[in-house]
Parts: sequence; C-alpha cells; structure tokens
Amino acid sequence: MRTFAAVLLAGCLLVALCPPACPEPRPGPRDSRGTGGDGRGAGHEAPRTVRQARATVRERSRALAATSARLATAQSRLARLTAEVERLVEAYNGEMVRLRAAEERARRAEARLAAADAEVERARQPVALLAAQAYGGLGTLEPIMGLLTDRGDDDGALHRAGLLDQLSGERAAILARLRDAREVAAILRTQAIEARAAQQALAGRAAAAKRAARAAVAGQRLEARALRAREDRLRHRLDAARSRAELLARRRAVAASAAALMTGGSALGDVAADWALTQLGKPYVWAAAGPATYDCSGLTMRAWERAGVRLDHWTGTQWTAGPHVPLNRLRRGDLLFFAYDPNDPATIHHVGIYVGRGRMVHAPQTGDVVRVAPLWRGDLVGATRPL
Repeated sequence: MRTFAAVLLAGCLLVALCPPACPEPRPGPRDSRGTGGDGRGAGHEAPRTVRQARATVRERSRALAATSARLATAQSRLARLTAEVERLVEAYNGEMVRLRAAEERARRAEARLAAADAEVERARQPVALLAAQAYGGLGTLEPIMGLLTDRGDDDGALHRAGLLDQLSGERAAILARLRDAREVAAILRTQAIEARAAQQALAGRAAAAKRAARAAVAGQRLEARALRAREDRLRHRLDAARSRAELLARRRAVAASAAALMTGGSALGDVAADWALTQLGKPYVWAAAGPATYDCSGLTMRAWERAGVRLDHWTGTQWTAGPHVPLNRLRRGDLLFFAYDPNDPATIHHVGIYVGRGRMVHAPQTGDVVRVAPLWRGDLVGATRPL
C-alpha cells in the first residue's frame, strides 16, 4: 500500500513540474524576418529608422548652413575680384580698339607718304633733264636745286637770279613742282613717323593691359577654383538631400524658363536676344568673341552682329552705340551696363543683354558659362539700345 502511494505521489509531482504539451504556433506574416506573429519587432524598428534619418537631415542642414555662410563670404570676395578683372579685361579691349585705329592711321599716313615720294620722283625727272641742258649734259641736279635752297646771302641771290634768267616760265614751273612735291613729302614723312610712334606707344599700352589682365585672371582663377571646390561640396550635399524627381523638375524648370524667354520676334532686339539665348552654357574666356567661348562684350557684340548692327568688342564704345534707355522702358536686346560707381559710366566693367521678364543673358566671369540671370544688381548703371 505504501509502495502504491509512493508511486502515485511521484506521478503527481511529475504532472505538477512538467507543463502539458501544446501545439506549435503557426508563423505570422513577418516571422520570416525573425519576429513573432504580432510583428512588434518591425514596429519598433521603423520609428527608430525615421528618427535616425531625421537626425541625419538636421545634421546636414547645420553643416549646410555653416558651409553657406563661408561660401557667401568667399563669393563676396570673388565678386570684388571679378569686377576688377572685368575692368582690366575691358581696359585691354579698349586699348586694342585704339591700337587698331592707330594702326589704320599709320597705314594711311605711310600710303600717303609713298604716293608723295612717287610724286617727287616723277617731278625729279624733268628737272634732271633741265640740269643736263643747262650745264652741258652733266645731268646733275645740284646746281638747279640751288634754286630751292635759300642761302641767305647776296651771292646766293645773284646766283638764283642768273639761273632764273636762263629759265622760261615752263621750266620754272617744273622746278616749283619738284619743290612742292618735296615739301609735301617732308610733311607726310613727319606725319607717318608720328603715326607710327603713336601706334607703338599704344601697342606698349595694350601689351601692359594684357599682362595686367592675365595676372588678374590668374588670381581670379585660383580664387574661383577654391570657390568651385566649396560649391561642389555644397552641391553634393544639397543634391544628396533631394530626390531624383526634384532634380529632374529643377532642370526642366530651367529649360522651360530659357525656352519661355525665346520669342522668335523679327525686331532687331528680338533677333539679338534670341541668338544670345542659343549660346547658354558656353564658357567665359576673357577677350573671347565666339563661337565657342565669350567674354561679356564679345557675347553682346556677336548678338547684335546677328541683327546686322556692328559693335566694337569693348564696353566703352558699346555704352555709346545708341540712345540710353530708361530702365523702366527696356526692350529685348537692350544692352545692360554695370559699373563700380552706378553714377559714373566711366567705371563700367560688365555688360549683358536684356531678354525680357527682368532677366538678361551674360558671360559672367572666368570659370563660369553664359547664363540667364536677373538684371537687378547693385552695380547696374544703365542701358543702351544699339543703332
């Protein structure tokens, strides 16, 4: 009996210590990722991922703000440097315009001198014949040409009187022709020498302006390179924070804006403005005038050339190439000028072409490309409508 009771007690203890068997639960829809059928693991992970993403955005925003502040300072410094470079480039362009004009004056002066020398040679031949006849066939001009030299003494006067007595009126005219030709040639020779000296002086000024412009461009290029590196980092951060759709939308908006500014009009200003819009994206190169690269006045010169109006490659003469237009009466194609001192056109350093809607096309600076930009800047000095 005691044995049976012991066995029964042992069985009861086993039942109490061991839970009854139960069927294995079926996996839930998210169990394949190691979570229970209730999905609580995934539910806890998603908010954590969102919080991390938001924290990353905030961190990048702070970094972006700091970079933007540094970039603004660098851009201000580069803007001042760019204005100085533009002034030097336009000074070089002006010197080249003046040099070409001086070269043309020197060429014309030398052509007139050559014609005068030829006239002297033609006048010399009959005088040589006179000399031969008057002095026994010696054929020398010295005695006859003594008539053309004032010796300033009595012997000289008697000598000239004796010779003149031997000459008829026709012979005297022959001598006078040679004398006049020599005087004209002497005057023109002096003019040619002066014109050539002026050309050489202007060539020296142009060379000095070119060296100054090159040095300024080199400094600007270094500054622009450093700024571009910052801009590239900034752009990378900015683009990384945007979706591909946003980037595509931005590019489409830029293209649509440029297309919207094209009118296809037939007025001269429309022709110039529409052509300028076809040059967007081409690099700025100082003193360049197309077709692959431009500086500011080179672009405007070529735009108006398309419309049949010739302009110099220089802001100095482009400013005076037509009537000045009030800024509230701008038309497409008008030239917009920018100066160090908005009240002093003599300080003009940049030019763009108005394309409508408060926008202009311009070639900004070394390292940049032809682009559309707002016309309203602090250094806007006025506008000209070329004729």
